[in-house]
Amino acid sequence: MARELQVEALTRRYGMLTALDDLSFSANAGEVIGFLGPNGAGKTTTMRVVFGLTSLESGLVRWRGNPVGAPERRRFGYMPEERGLYPGMRIGDQLVYMGRLHGMSRFDAHRATRKWLERLGLVDRMGDKVEALSHGNQQRVQLAAAVMHEPELLFLDEPLAGLDPTGIDDISEILIERARAGCCVIFSSHQLDQVEDLCESVIIIDHGRLVVAGHVDDLATSGARRLVVRVEADRSGDWARDVKGVTVSEVTGGAVRLILDEETDTDDVLQAARRAGRVTEFVMRRRRMSEVFREALQ
Repeated sequence: MARELQVEALTRRYGMLTALDDLSFSANAGEVIGFLGPNGAGKTTTMRVVFGLTSLESGLVRWRGNPVGAPERRRFGYMPEERGLYPGMRIGDQLVYMGRLHGMSRFDAHRATRKWLERLGLVDRMGDKVEALSHGNQQRVQLAAAVMHEPELLFLDEPLAGLDPTGIDDISEILIERARAGCCVIFSSHQLDQVEDLCESVIIIDHGRLVVAGHVDDLATSGARRLVVRVEADRSGDWARDVKGVTVSEVTGGAVRLILDEETDTDDVLQAARRAGRVTEFVMRRRRMSEVFREALQ
């Protein structure tokens, strides 16, 4: 798999605040990649650097081995978290304009506009102004603007935020399609269950530094063993809190998620659970992305 995007030792300061602190990572073509981190971690600043919207104290961004400049950025797509659309402009005119900025001919921009608005269920709203759309439909138009020129790199900042399940499914399907077509798709999100379902790899940053990067499956199967136990008479998980070699990770709907020390015998855990009541669930589980995230930031 080609390392299409290489971010090398990015440093960006705003006065006394260091937004990016020698940040380096790489991303493959043909993958959907989750770009994760707490608020203020530097995710949006990184995206703005890639698109030339923020200067650097030091560092370099490469695309296919070459430093990124204006010609490369015309082949990129960007969907910002904040509205990147003109609210009083008609949707069709706006998308044609965006396509022209990426070097498309007027004919190709019109054709791509209709294609993507049909795909996203908005072709009948082509003559409406953006401000007349719901939040979810504005998200759809922003996605159309980001993909209509068939970019080689697609960077999206919280594209699934505030969407209903249908909107999430529609946008997720398009991101997967773009990756399968050879695009490098990177998106940020705080919705870690969706990241786990959608992404092949993740990059986690904190305080402007890389803390974890890897394939979702590799991260899910690494680390300490996870055990989920449900005891009919104890929905709080109190029975597990004094079991030696066991840490209660979370309790959801009466299911207790446990992290086991290396030497912990699961038979001992089962006996402790049985003393508390009837055991209705007892199963080993993969590490979830929420756990990967929390543990990376410890």
